[in-house]
Amino acid sequence: MDGVFALASLFAVAFVAATILPAQSEAALVGLQLAGYPLGLTIAVASVGNTLGAVVNWALGRGVSRYRDRRWFPVSPKALARASNWYRRWGRWSLLLSWAPIGGDALTVAAGVLREPFWSFVLLVAVAKTGRYVAVSALAAGLWG
Repeated sequence: MDGVFALASLFAVAFVAATILPAQSEAALVGLQLAGYPLGLTIAVASVGNTLGAVVNWALGRGVSRYRDRRWFPVSPKALARASNWYRRWGRWSLLLSWAPIGGDALTVAAGVLREPFWSFVLLVAVAKTGRYVAVSALAAGLWG
């Protein structure tokens, strides 16, 4: 049962890390990896949680006109404008940068604002976020560096 709780906690922190609350999902991933949890399973759990958290941002972007003035809205007007300009310039492929700690969340909101289709959004964000977790796990395992 401890294993299920640990993986559920990883999912939750990865989900939250992609939304409006600050969280450090990489530390949780590496902690479970160092504790001996299966690498593929921890990467999958973190990736699904973080991708679903980005879906929340996409949905907020779809309803931005209703929510942008709320204090809890995850992206400042300036960051949203910058991300929207970036997104207009580079299109859906900019979502491959959604893993970035600075600007990545704003890109996922901008994708919703600019009406990126759901399935292309999910595919590109999942690739980006899974790639980040693979890289973090490889670094922690000493496979790089």
